[in-house]
Amino acid sequence: MGNFGGTRLRKYIFVTGGVVSSIGKGIATASLGRLLRNRGYTVAPMKLDPYINVDAGTMNPYQHGEVFVTEDGAETDLDLGHYERFMDVNCTSGSSLTTGKVYLSVIQAERRGDYLGGTVQVIPHVTNEIKRGLLDLGKEQEADVVIAEIGGTVGDIESLPFLEAIRQMRKEVGPENVLYVHVTLVPTVGPWGEIKTKPTQHSVINLREIGISPDVLICRTDQPMPDDVKEKISLFCDVPVNAVVESLTVDTIYEVPLWYEKAGLGDLVVSRLGLEPSNPSLEEWNSLVETLKNPKQSCRIAVVGKYTSNGDAYKSIGEALIHGGIPNDARIEITWIESDSLELGRPPKEFLADVDGLVVAPGFGERGIEGKIRAIQYAREKGLPFLGICLGLQMAVIEFARNVCHLEGSNSEEIEKQPAYPVIHLLPEQKGVKDKGATMRLGSWPCRLNAGTLAHQLYGDTRISERHRHRYEVNNDFRDKLIEHGMVISGVSPDYRLVEMVEIPSHPFFIATQAHPEFKSRPNRPHPLFAGLIEAAIKQHAALA
Repeated sequence: MGNFGGTRLRKYIFVTGGVVSSIGKGIATASLGRLLRNRGYTVAPMKLDPYINVDAGTMNPYQHGEVFVTEDGAETDLDLGHYERFMDVNCTSGSSLTTGKVYLSVIQAERRGDYLGGTVQVIPHVTNEIKRGLLDLGKEQEADVVIAEIGGTVGDIESLPFLEAIRQMRKEVGPENVLYVHVTLVPTVGPWGEIKTKPTQHSVINLREIGISPDVLICRTDQPMPDDVKEKISLFCDVPVNAVVESLTVDTIYEVPLWYEKAGLGDLVVSRLGLEPSNPSLEEWNSLVETLKNPKQSCRIAVVGKYTSNGDAYKSIGEALIHGGIPNDARIEITWIESDSLELGRPPKEFLADVDGLVVAPGFGERGIEGKIRAIQYAREKGLPFLGICLGLQMAVIEFARNVCHLEGSNSEEIEKQPAYPVIHLLPEQKGVKDKGATMRLGSWPCRLNAGTLAHQLYGDTRISERHRHRYEVNNDFRDKLIEHGMVISGVSPDYRLVEMVEIPSHPFFIATQAHPEFKSRPNRPHPLFAGLIEAAIKQHAALA
């Protein structure tokens, strides 16, 4: 559209959550963005996270879930992955604002003397820093609409500065340019499944005590809400009935924007913010949802990882596999396997005999490493389609070095200080690095693919870029040995210094990348590595049928 480029007319949507955590604010935010994108608006998504960590890079996947990496190398909350996938946009470091990041900036300003000796306080200094982040992101991305999700739940102590900042935004840019959306739970209780509105009422009361009155309520519920329930919520929460939006559990998360559209939320937001009305373009989204719900075939993919007991730890990999099924008109059934379980004496066949493809996922540290190696050996020897990601590439190289190149004792310097054959070693530029936060090889890096390789065939180009997050790499001292025994180095950095992709041409589908291709996959643009894996897995399934 481009008519809302100035600060005065730029629109801001703030999404808060109440009652319980993990209610689906991220999907709600992403879906709202999709509604606006379908109408041609430029949207800049943002996550405001109350935790004191500067970023998510040092957080445990069991506790926090996946660390999502942006093009410019920011390590962020996994919700930015939802934003990118739904809205088909690239987030930046400015798209993530944490308490730690805010306070770090404020303290650095105080140390420089920027506050001219004044007492530094939450209001106005911390809230001003939060507002600056919101305003800067809109300008940076020339957005018509900035849509920001506030992490946590209304009532949390740590969320208060962010809630106060978004309250002040109403005065900062004008009330006509701000919309507050509150996502809340409408549970059912008792033997008759009685719908209860009281949790929503109390959540809105908490929000109002902070000075924010929601304009829209998105009500998460497992069963349809009768009109009288919507009217009751409208009356007690002082929100128009048409702004009480039912959000049912659906077959696929990508169906949520279509439900919101049917509920009239897109038109409501456009009208409330004074945006230029336009007809939404829904063909592409309707088509991909139809394929996801009614595929013609299916296949089963095993994901072997170190953190599979947390469903969010490999969120982008799970979604990228689902995306890969779309061009293949296939439903993807994912079998999550904790790599430790492959180290307990049971043969890999017990875990992998019934799957059509294997992904070996990223991770850090020595736990579960041998389990990953055994899974890869099984895939290589049995012709099982295989995709290795980051650590998955490193383990594929170790397995090949040990069992094909006969370099017994091959290992990574991350796992063993002085292995007999350090086929994986620390990047030279990482030596001497002390701080853990934001010091890995991060963000988008270019890669040169060798013509005629599987990688070239899948990407359709010899020059690509992918996002990275690692400290260790293939040791160039062993490149020739690997090549001599049949492994192809199919992708390298432009200066040929770093191995980015390997494959085995004699195998039906065996490819691994040092990058994280899952971060760039979108439902409307599935990543070629995942689409290729699914295609090979379907062939495998048909061959075994």
